[in-house]
Amino acid sequence: MDVTAGWYLALGAVLFVIGASGMLLRRNALVMFMSIELMLNAVNLTFVAVGRHTGDLNGQVAVFFVMVVAAAEVVVGLAIMIAVFRRRSSASVDDLAMLKG
Repeated sequence: MDVTAGWYLALGAVLFVIGASGMLLRRNALVMFMSIELMLNAVNLTFVAVGRHTGDLNGQVAVFFVMVVAAAEVVVGLAIMIAVFRRRSSASVDDLAMLKG
């Protein structure tokens, strides 16, 4: 049995749904960031699968740019979370709502 692009697309869809549900259901900021990263990796898998299926290199180029944006998002997001955690001793998103001006 050959593994076709459809299998990779289905896996990408499942990973994206898991990430989206983690984003919507959990209130911990770290879990939310991991869910966002899972969704980005699901999209990367989809880009690579479609690019390989069509024989085009643009899927890998798009993955490169998504990985750069994801790395920048992690750096900025973790810096903000560490600053909030030092002040509040909690990583809950509900505590961040109290920081409004």
